[in-house]
Amino acid sequence: MENLINRYRNVTILVAILFAQILGLAIQVKRTNDDESTRLIRIWAVGAVTPLEKAIVWFESGTSNLWHGYIYLRGVRQENRDLKDQLEQLRLHQARLEEDAQQARRLQSLLGFKEQFVAQTMAAQVIGLSGSQQSRAFYIDKGSDDGIAKDMAVMTAEGVVGKVLRVYPSTSQVLMINDQSSGVGALLEASRLQGVLRGTPSGQVVLDKIMNDEPVQAGEKVLTSGGDQIFPKGLLVGTVSKVAQGKEFFLDVTIKPAADLSRLEEVLVITKEENRTPETAENTPVRAVDILEKRLPFVPDKPVVSTPGAAGAAGAGTPKNGGAGTVSKTNVVKPEGGLQMDGVNAGPTKAAPLNKPARSTTAAPATPSSTPSASDTAPAGEPPQ
Repeated sequence: MENLINRYRNVTILVAILFAQILGLAIQVKRTNDDESTRLIRIWAVGAVTPLEKAIVWFESGTSNLWHGYIYLRGVRQENRDLKDQLEQLRLHQARLEEDAQQARRLQSLLGFKEQFVAQTMAAQVIGLSGSQQSRAFYIDKGSDDGIAKDMAVMTAEGVVGKVLRVYPSTSQVLMINDQSSGVGALLEASRLQGVLRGTPSGQVVLDKIMNDEPVQAGEKVLTSGGDQIFPKGLLVGTVSKVAQGKEFFLDVTIKPAADLSRLEEVLVITKEENRTPETAENTPVRAVDILEKRLPFVPDKPVVSTPGAAGAAGAGTPKNGGAGTVSKTNVVKPEGGLQMDGVNAGPTKAAPLNKPARSTTAAPATPSSTPSASDTAPAGEPPQ
Protein backbone atom coordinates (compact mmCIF):
# COMPACT_ATOMS: atom_id res chain seq x y z
CA MET A 1 0.00 0.00 0.00
CA GLU A 2 2.83 2.39 0.85
CA ASN A 3 4.57 1.52 -2.40
CA LEU A 4 1.37 2.33 -4.29
CA ILE A 5 1.05 5.68 -2.57
CA ASN A 6 4.68 6.50 -3.10
CA ARG A 7 4.42 5.49 -6.72
CA TYR A 8 1.37 7.66 -7.44
CA ARG A 9 2.12 10.30 -4.89
CA ASN A 10 1.94 13.24 -7.21
CA VAL A 11 -1.32 12.08 -8.76
CA THR A 12 -2.86 11.48 -5.35
CA ILE A 13 -1.90 14.93 -4.14
CA LEU A 14 -3.34 16.44 -7.30
CA VAL A 15 -6.65 14.62 -6.89
CA ALA A 16 -6.88 15.66 -3.25
CA ILE A 17 -6.24 19.26 -4.12
CA LEU A 18 -8.85 19.18 -6.90
CA PHE A 19 -11.40 17.58 -4.56
CA ALA A 20 -10.78 20.16 -1.89
CA GLN A 21 -11.09 22.96 -4.42
CA ILE A 22 -14.34 21.56 -5.82
CA LEU A 23 -15.68 21.12 -2.31
CA GLY A 24 -14.81 24.68 -1.46
CA LEU A 25 -16.49 25.95 -4.59
CA ALA A 26 -19.59 23.88 -3.83
CA ILE A 27 -19.81 25.40 -0.40
CA GLN A 28 -19.35 28.93 -1.71
CA VAL A 29 -21.51 28.68 -4.84
CA LYS A 30 -25.29 29.03 -4.40
CA ARG A 31 -28.01 28.10 -6.82
CA THR A 32 -30.77 30.65 -6.85
CA ASN A 33 -34.37 29.70 -7.49
CA ASP A 34 -37.46 31.87 -7.68
CA ASP A 35 -37.93 32.19 -3.94
CA GLU A 36 -34.71 31.04 -2.27
CA SER A 37 -31.05 30.19 -2.90
CA THR A 38 -29.48 26.82 -2.04
CA ARG A 39 -25.83 25.93 -1.73
CA LEU A 40 -24.53 23.55 -4.35
CA ILE A 41 -23.09 21.18 -1.75
CA ARG A 42 -26.59 20.61 -0.33
CA ILE A 43 -28.00 19.84 -3.73
CA TRP A 44 -25.25 17.31 -4.34
CA ALA A 45 -25.71 15.74 -0.92
CA VAL A 46 -29.47 15.38 -1.42
CA GLY A 47 -28.95 13.86 -4.84
CA ALA A 48 -26.48 11.35 -3.46
CA VAL A 49 -28.59 10.30 -0.44
CA THR A 50 -32.00 10.17 -2.15
CA PRO A 51 -31.49 6.82 -4.03
CA LEU A 52 -30.34 5.19 -0.81
CA GLU A 53 -33.38 6.48 1.09
CA LYS A 54 -35.73 5.28 -1.65
CA ALA A 55 -34.18 1.81 -1.49
CA ILE A 56 -34.59 1.71 2.30
CA VAL A 57 -38.24 2.87 2.14
CA TRP A 58 -39.07 0.33 -0.59
CA PHE A 59 -37.57 -2.50 1.45
CA GLU A 60 -39.43 -1.40 4.57
CA SER A 61 -42.81 -1.12 2.79
CA GLY A 62 -42.34 -4.51 1.13
CA THR A 63 -41.52 -6.14 4.44
CA SER A 64 -44.54 -4.48 6.11
CA ASN A 65 -46.88 -5.60 3.32
CA LEU A 66 -45.55 -9.14 3.56
CA TRP A 67 -46.15 -9.20 7.29
CA HIS A 68 -49.62 -7.66 7.32
CA GLY A 69 -50.78 -9.31 4.10
CA TYR A 70 -49.70 -12.90 4.73
CA ILE A 71 -47.92 -13.74 7.99
CA TYR A 72 -50.23 -11.72 10.21
CA LEU A 73 -53.36 -13.10 8.45
CA ARG A 74 -52.52 -16.77 8.80
CA GLY A 75 -55.21 -17.21 11.53
CA VAL A 76 -57.89 -15.17 9.76
CA ARG A 77 -59.11 -18.14 7.74
CA GLN A 78 -59.92 -20.12 10.87
CA GLU A 79 -61.48 -17.06 12.45
CA ASN A 80 -63.63 -16.60 9.34
CA ARG A 81 -64.81 -20.19 9.60
CA ASP A 82 -65.71 -19.74 13.25
CA LEU A 83 -67.67 -16.60 12.44
CA LYS A 84 -69.54 -18.40 9.67
CA ASP A 85 -70.47 -21.23 12.04
CA GLN A 86 -71.63 -18.72 14.62
CA LEU A 87 -73.69 -16.92 11.99
CA GLU A 88 -75.39 -20.17 10.97
CA GLN A 89 -76.22 -20.92 14.59
CA LEU A 90 -77.70 -17.46 15.04
CA ARG A 91 -79.80 -17.92 11.93
CA LEU A 92 -81.14 -21.22 13.25
CA HIS A 93 -81.87 -19.60 16.58
CA GLN A 94 -83.68 -16.75 14.81
CA ALA A 95 -85.75 -19.25 12.80
CA ARG A 96 -86.75 -21.05 15.99
CA LEU A 97 -87.72 -17.79 17.65
CA GLU A 98 -89.81 -16.77 14.64
CA GLU A 99 -91.55 -20.15 14.67
CA ASP A 100 -92.25 -19.83 18.39
CA ALA A 101 -93.63 -16.32 17.86
CA GLN A 102 -95.91 -17.51 15.07
CA GLN A 103 -97.10 -20.40 17.20
CA ALA A 104 -97.83 -18.03 20.07
CA ARG A 105 -99.87 -15.80 17.76
CA ARG A 106 -101.83 -18.79 16.46
CA LEU A 107 -102.56 -20.04 19.96
CA GLN A 108 -103.52 -16.56 21.11
CA SER A 109 -105.88 -16.19 18.17
CA LEU A 110 -107.25 -19.69 18.73
CA LEU A 111 -108.07 -19.04 22.36
CA GLY A 112 -109.72 -15.76 21.46
CA PHE A 113 -107.37 -13.58 23.44
CA LYS A 114 -107.65 -9.89 22.68
CA GLU A 115 -105.23 -7.04 23.16
CA GLN A 116 -106.14 -3.50 24.08
CA PHE A 117 -104.77 -0.67 22.00
CA VAL A 118 -105.03 3.06 22.64
CA ALA A 119 -107.07 4.29 19.72
CA GLN A 120 -107.63 7.95 20.62
CA THR A 121 -106.33 10.41 23.19
CA MET A 122 -107.10 14.01 24.10
CA ALA A 123 -104.59 16.53 25.39
CA ALA A 124 -105.58 18.50 28.48
CA GLN A 125 -104.05 21.26 30.58
CA VAL A 126 -103.70 21.01 34.36
CA ILE A 127 -105.51 24.01 35.79
CA GLY A 128 -105.62 23.27 39.52
CA LEU A 129 -104.68 20.97 42.37
CA SER A 130 -106.66 19.65 45.31
CA GLY A 131 -106.40 21.74 48.45
CA SER A 132 -106.07 18.78 50.82
CA GLN A 133 -102.88 16.92 51.67
CA GLN A 134 -104.77 13.66 52.08
CA SER A 135 -106.35 13.85 48.63
CA ARG A 136 -103.96 13.85 45.70
CA ALA A 137 -105.96 15.00 42.70
CA PHE A 138 -105.89 17.75 40.12
CA TYR A 139 -108.23 19.40 37.66
CA ILE A 140 -107.97 19.56 33.87
CA ASP A 141 -109.60 21.94 31.39
CA LYS A 142 -111.62 19.24 29.59
CA GLY A 143 -115.03 17.98 30.65
CA SER A 144 -118.13 16.19 29.46
CA ASP A 145 -118.64 18.73 26.68
CA ASP A 146 -115.32 17.56 25.22
CA GLY A 147 -116.14 13.86 25.47
CA ILE A 148 -114.48 13.12 28.82
CA ALA A 149 -116.16 10.42 30.89
CA LYS A 150 -115.61 8.94 34.33
CA ASP A 151 -112.88 6.30 34.84
CA MET A 152 -110.95 7.29 31.74
CA ALA A 153 -107.20 6.69 32.02
CA VAL A 154 -104.89 9.71 32.24
CA MET A 155 -101.20 9.52 31.38
CA THR A 156 -98.23 11.44 30.09
CA ALA A 157 -95.51 10.53 27.65
CA GLU A 158 -93.49 9.07 30.56
CA GLY A 159 -96.18 6.86 32.12
CA VAL A 160 -99.51 6.50 33.89
CA VAL A 161 -100.78 9.39 36.01
CA GLY A 162 -104.26 8.43 37.22
CA LYS A 163 -107.92 8.21 36.22
CA VAL A 164 -110.84 10.61 35.84
CA LEU A 165 -112.73 10.72 39.13
CA ARG A 166 -115.41 13.33 38.53
CA VAL A 167 -116.60 14.98 35.32
CA TYR A 168 -118.08 18.44 34.96
CA PRO A 169 -119.24 20.24 31.80
CA SER A 170 -115.95 22.05 31.20
CA THR A 171 -113.54 20.53 33.74
CA SER A 172 -112.72 17.15 35.24
CA GLN A 173 -111.07 15.92 38.41
CA VAL A 174 -108.29 13.35 38.07
CA LEU A 175 -107.27 11.01 40.89
CA MET A 176 -103.53 10.28 40.86
CA ILE A 177 -102.05 6.83 41.39
CA ASN A 178 -100.28 7.91 44.60
CA ASP A 179 -103.60 8.66 46.32
CA GLN A 180 -104.44 6.20 49.10
CA SER A 181 -107.90 5.55 47.63
CA SER A 182 -106.63 4.70 44.14
CA GLY A 183 -105.98 1.24 42.75
CA VAL A 184 -104.33 0.12 39.53
CA GLY A 185 -103.90 -3.43 38.28
CA ALA A 186 -100.18 -3.87 37.65
CA LEU A 187 -97.63 -6.55 36.83
CA LEU A 188 -93.86 -6.86 36.88
CA GLU A 189 -92.32 -6.92 33.42
CA ALA A 190 -89.71 -9.63 33.98
CA SER A 191 -91.34 -12.02 36.46
CA ARG A 192 -94.94 -11.34 35.26
CA LEU A 193 -96.16 -11.20 38.87
CA GLN A 194 -99.44 -9.34 39.25
CA GLY A 195 -100.50 -7.09 42.07
CA VAL A 196 -102.46 -3.98 42.98
CA LEU A 197 -100.79 -0.56 42.82
CA ARG A 198 -101.91 1.72 45.62
CA GLY A 199 -100.93 5.03 47.17
CA THR A 200 -99.96 5.68 50.78
CA PRO A 201 -100.85 8.58 53.08
CA SER A 202 -97.30 9.86 52.66
CA GLY A 203 -97.64 9.99 48.88
CA GLN A 204 -95.59 6.91 48.00
CA VAL A 205 -96.71 4.22 45.58
CA VAL A 206 -96.58 0.57 46.66
CA LEU A 207 -97.41 -2.72 44.98
CA ASP A 208 -99.53 -5.03 47.13
CA LYS A 209 -100.41 -8.72 46.95
CA ILE A 210 -96.89 -9.98 46.15
CA MET A 211 -95.97 -13.07 48.17
CA ASN A 212 -92.80 -13.19 50.26
CA ASP A 213 -91.31 -16.11 48.35
CA GLU A 214 -91.53 -14.37 44.97
CA PRO A 215 -88.30 -12.99 43.46
CA VAL A 216 -88.62 -9.23 42.95
CA GLN A 217 -85.54 -7.24 41.93
CA ALA A 218 -85.00 -3.52 42.37
CA GLY A 219 -85.06 -1.64 39.07
CA GLU A 220 -87.63 -3.95 37.44
CA LYS A 221 -90.26 -2.16 35.38
CA VAL A 222 -93.93 -2.17 36.41
CA LEU A 223 -96.64 -2.18 33.73
CA THR A 224 -100.42 -2.03 33.79
CA SER A 225 -102.08 -5.45 33.67
CA GLY A 226 -105.43 -4.34 32.23
CA GLY A 227 -107.37 -6.26 34.86
CA ASP A 228 -109.01 -3.13 36.28
CA GLN A 229 -110.72 -2.42 32.91
CA ILE A 230 -109.53 1.19 33.12
CA PHE A 231 -105.91 1.24 32.02
CA PRO A 232 -104.93 -0.63 28.85
CA LYS A 233 -102.44 -3.42 29.31
CA GLY A 234 -98.76 -2.66 28.86
CA LEU A 235 -98.56 1.01 29.90
CA LEU A 236 -95.50 1.94 31.92
CA VAL A 237 -96.24 2.77 35.55
CA GLY A 238 -92.77 2.98 37.09
CA THR A 239 -89.86 0.94 38.41
CA VAL A 240 -89.25 -0.98 41.62
CA SER A 241 -87.19 1.19 43.95
CA LYS A 242 -87.22 -0.87 47.16
CA VAL A 243 -88.17 -4.39 48.22
CA ALA A 244 -88.57 -5.38 51.89
CA GLN A 245 -90.24 -8.10 53.93
CA GLY A 246 -93.70 -7.00 54.94
CA LYS A 247 -96.31 -8.13 57.36
CA GLU A 248 -97.98 -11.50 57.13
CA PHE A 249 -97.19 -13.17 53.79
CA PHE A 250 -96.65 -10.23 51.42
CA LEU A 251 -93.71 -8.08 50.37
CA ASP A 252 -93.45 -4.33 50.72
CA VAL A 253 -92.61 -3.25 47.17
CA THR A 254 -92.10 0.49 46.74
CA ILE A 255 -92.56 1.84 43.22
CA LYS A 256 -91.07 4.99 41.74
CA PRO A 257 -93.62 6.42 39.26
CA ALA A 258 -92.35 6.97 35.73
CA ALA A 259 -94.23 10.27 35.48
CA ASP A 260 -93.28 13.15 37.73
CA LEU A 261 -96.55 13.55 39.63
CA SER A 262 -95.43 16.75 41.32
CA ARG A 263 -94.73 18.64 38.08
CA LEU A 264 -97.72 17.93 35.88
CA GLU A 265 -98.67 20.56 33.33
CA GLU A 266 -100.08 18.70 30.32
CA VAL A 267 -101.63 15.23 30.32
CA LEU A 268 -103.28 12.86 27.85
CA VAL A 269 -106.73 11.39 28.44
CA ILE A 270 -107.38 8.04 26.75
CA THR A 271 -110.85 8.56 25.29
CA LYS A 272 -111.08 5.44 23.12
CA GLU A 273 -109.68 1.92 23.26
CA GLU A 274 -109.84 -0.89 20.75
CA ASN A 275 -109.77 -4.61 21.33
CA ARG A 276 -107.94 -6.33 18.51
CA THR A 277 -107.34 -9.98 17.97
CA PRO A 278 -103.70 -10.57 17.03
CA GLU A 279 -103.24 -11.51 13.40
CA THR A 280 -101.38 -14.67 12.53
CA ALA A 281 -98.61 -14.66 9.97
CA GLU A 282 -99.65 -15.09 6.35
CA ASN A 283 -97.07 -17.79 5.74
CA THR A 284 -98.45 -20.09 8.44
CA PRO A 285 -97.65 -23.73 7.58
CA VAL A 286 -100.69 -25.89 6.77
CA ARG A 287 -100.95 -29.37 8.18
CA ALA A 288 -101.25 -32.35 5.86
CA VAL A 289 -104.39 -33.47 7.71
CA ASP A 290 -106.18 -30.23 6.78
CA ILE A 291 -105.20 -30.62 3.11
CA LEU A 292 -106.47 -34.21 2.99
CA GLU A 293 -109.69 -33.22 4.72
CA LYS A 294 -110.37 -30.65 1.98
CA ARG A 295 -109.45 -32.93 -0.93
CA LEU A 296 -111.08 -36.23 0.12
CA PRO A 297 -114.71 -36.69 -1.03
CA PHE A 298 -117.52 -36.85 1.45
CA VAL A 299 -118.62 -40.42 2.25
CA PRO A 300 -122.32 -40.64 3.20
CA ASP A 301 -123.66 -43.09 5.72
CA LYS A 302 -124.39 -46.61 4.38
CA PRO A 303 -128.14 -47.23 3.88
CA VAL A 304 -129.86 -50.02 5.76
CA VAL A 305 -130.12 -53.17 3.58
CA SER A 306 -132.74 -55.80 4.45
CA THR A 307 -131.85 -59.49 4.45
CA PRO A 308 -132.94 -61.86 1.66
CA GLY A 309 -135.37 -63.56 4.08
CA ALA A 310 -137.16 -60.32 4.71
CA ALA A 311 -137.29 -59.72 0.95
CA GLY A 312 -138.96 -63.10 0.43
CA ALA A 313 -141.48 -62.32 3.13
CA ALA A 314 -142.27 -59.04 1.46
CA GLY A 315 -142.75 -60.84 -1.90
CA ALA A 316 -145.18 -63.31 -0.33
CA GLY A 317 -147.51 -60.52 0.69
CA THR A 318 -147.85 -59.03 -2.83
CA PRO A 319 -151.13 -59.26 -4.78
CA LYS A 320 -151.52 -62.34 -6.95
CA ASN A 321 -153.10 -61.82 -10.39
CA GLY A 322 -152.85 -65.34 -11.69
CA GLY A 323 -149.43 -64.76 -13.19
CA ALA A 324 -145.97 -64.74 -11.75
CA GLY A 325 -145.72 -62.97 -8.45
CA THR A 326 -143.79 -59.66 -8.45
CA VAL A 327 -141.87 -57.89 -5.72
CA SER A 328 -142.83 -54.50 -4.27
CA LYS A 329 -142.17 -51.16 -5.97
CA THR A 330 -138.82 -50.80 -4.37
CA ASN A 331 -137.74 -54.34 -5.27
CA VAL A 332 -136.90 -55.19 -8.88
CA VAL A 333 -136.08 -58.71 -10.02
CA LYS A 334 -132.98 -58.69 -12.16
CA PRO A 335 -132.59 -61.14 -15.07
CA GLU A 336 -129.43 -62.62 -13.55
CA GLY A 337 -131.26 -63.57 -10.37
CA GLY A 338 -129.97 -60.66 -8.31
CA LEU A 339 -132.36 -58.66 -6.15
CA GLN A 340 -132.00 -54.85 -5.99
CA MET A 341 -133.54 -53.17 -2.96
CA ASP A 342 -133.86 -49.41 -2.63
CA GLY A 343 -131.18 -48.86 -5.22
CA VAL A 344 -128.74 -51.28 -3.51
CA ASN A 345 -127.97 -54.67 -5.03
CA ALA A 346 -128.62 -57.37 -2.45
CA GLY A 347 -126.60 -59.89 -4.46
CA PRO A 348 -127.56 -63.01 -6.43
CA THR A 349 -129.56 -65.82 -4.86
CA LYS A 350 -127.72 -68.87 -3.73
CA ALA A 351 -128.00 -72.03 -5.83
CA ALA A 352 -129.83 -74.96 -4.22
CA PRO A 353 -128.15 -78.35 -3.73
CA LEU A 354 -128.41 -80.90 -6.56
CA ASN A 355 -130.55 -83.37 -4.60
CA LYS A 356 -133.16 -80.75 -3.85
CA PRO A 357 -135.30 -78.68 -6.23
CA ALA A 358 -134.02 -75.20 -6.64
CA ARG A 359 -136.03 -72.42 -5.13
CA SER A 360 -137.17 -69.62 -7.38
CA THR A 361 -137.44 -66.04 -6.35
CA THR A 362 -140.75 -65.74 -8.26
CA ALA A 363 -144.06 -66.88 -6.74
CA ALA A 364 -145.98 -69.92 -8.06
CA PRO A 365 -149.00 -69.37 -10.33
CA ALA A 366 -152.20 -68.86 -8.41
CA THR A 367 -154.89 -71.64 -8.68
CA PRO A 368 -158.47 -70.76 -9.58
CA SER A 369 -159.69 -71.84 -6.18
CA SER A 370 -157.37 -69.54 -4.33
CA THR A 371 -159.14 -66.41 -3.16
CA PRO A 372 -157.10 -63.33 -2.24
CA SER A 373 -157.69 -61.84 1.15
CA ALA A 374 -159.24 -58.47 1.73
CA SER A 375 -155.88 -56.94 2.54
CA ASP A 376 -154.48 -58.19 -0.75
CA THR A 377 -157.33 -56.96 -2.95
CA ALA A 378 -157.63 -53.54 -1.33
CA PRO A 379 -156.39 -50.68 -3.56
CA ALA A 380 -153.34 -48.78 -2.46
CA GLY A 381 -154.07 -46.03 -0.03
CA GLU A 382 -157.48 -47.47 1.13
CA PRO A 383 -158.08 -49.41 4.34
CA PRO A 384 -158.99 -53.06 4.02
CA GLN A 385 -162.68 -53.96 4.26
